[in-house]
Amino acid sequence: MTSTTATKEDKKKFANLIGPTEPKVDREVRELLITARVGLLLKASFFGNLATRLKLVNADEWCPTAATDGRHFYYNSRFIKMLRPREIEFLFGHEVLHCVYDHFGRRGDRDPQLWNIANDYCVNADLIKHKVGEKITSVPCLHDPKYDGLSSEEVYDKLYEKADKIDIGKLLDQMIDEHLDGEGDSDSDSDGGDSDGEGKGKGRPKLTAEERQAIKDEIKEAMLAAAATVDGAGNLPAGVKRLIQDLTEPKMDWRELLRMQLESTIKSDFTWMRASRKGWHMDAVMPGMKLDPMIDIAVALDASGSISEKMLKDFLSEIQGIMESFPAYRIHVVTFDTEAYNPVQYDSDNLDDICDYEVKGGGGTDFDCVYNYLKEHEIEPKRLVMFTDGYPFGSWGDENYTDTVFILHGTTTIVPPWGQFAYYDEK
Repeated sequence: MTSTTATKEDKKKFANLIGPTEPKVDREVRELLITARVGLLLKASFFGNLATRLKLVNADEWCPTAATDGRHFYYNSRFIKMLRPREIEFLFGHEVLHCVYDHFGRRGDRDPQLWNIANDYCVNADLIKHKVGEKITSVPCLHDPKYDGLSSEEVYDKLYEKADKIDIGKLLDQMIDEHLDGEGDSDSDSDGGDSDGEGKGKGRPKLTAEERQAIKDEIKEAMLAAAATVDGAGNLPAGVKRLIQDLTEPKMDWRELLRMQLESTIKSDFTWMRASRKGWHMDAVMPGMKLDPMIDIAVALDASGSISEKMLKDFLSEIQGIMESFPAYRIHVVTFDTEAYNPVQYDSDNLDDICDYEVKGGGGTDFDCVYNYLKEHEIEPKRLVMFTDGYPFGSWGDENYTDTVFILHGTTTIVPPWGQFAYYDEK
């Protein structure tokens, strides 16, 4: 799915790879490709299963490297000859993840070149971390450890912030495939050729919106089937695990999660003061549940994430509605960016004012400052609810200090490394 190479000389060299197919070379290359897919099946079954479903299509006449549309693996036979066997496995994994992550469908109105660069950083980092094949070094390949673990959207934002300071052309020259963006010139061979190698891709494939949607649905089914072959979730990239979780587990509405988490703080311990009726029939004395007289929570509002007034009132009114069902409660509200400030405490006497709380400021985003504030003031809430856009500069805070619930706005892809979370949506 995007243009590939490393230096201007290499780019010219790769462009020179486009031309008529040499049958002997193509036969040799197809053997290499088939062997690489078998290798993935044995060593990285998720990637091997998804790679195997892609039809191999010679694209010597239009593609300088490799590409995929979700159904086909387009390849330039002369380019494949430049790679070592394990590097070909890496290339297959690269195309597989472009399909799985639906990179074209997620682009929106972002700059296509920066988006493609961001995608390759993420894909290559996943493959290197999970030892899928061997990182391509026979030709330059995008990778920077500082982007490891980030989503394409996060990498794109970081690249966009410094776009005027980076050599975009140099980065584009380090991409190892051709990114298909829906524009093409092939309308006479929509299938891209035969899977047995008899056919050839006659031109850059062009897909309709309906075809793209059908391919997305096919990939989802194939992804679930491939995931079932994996021995242990740790063998899958975090992004893939999130996608599978989204497909197999219903998403919890943020209001439902919030209510469930706050109400669960009521039942905090067992007591022998009152016998449980559940044990009467077995001549046993079972512990009852001791209810805390005071429900104590903290709410941290991220000042850096452009929280609209409507979003803020919606969120705080939900907190208010839940807390009003408790006999006694205390809510510590604080705003933060790189430090915590504007603290206000609410209880039954002033809860009606909570929706008038103002978020001010807006510098960077340091989650640690919230936990440092709580510790400094000896506040130990039963739950910390953090309303944020999910872009901390450093860590996500101290997971051992208190149970935390993240309500993330402006994103549906960022996943906290720990704690409960849900994505904010207006109703």
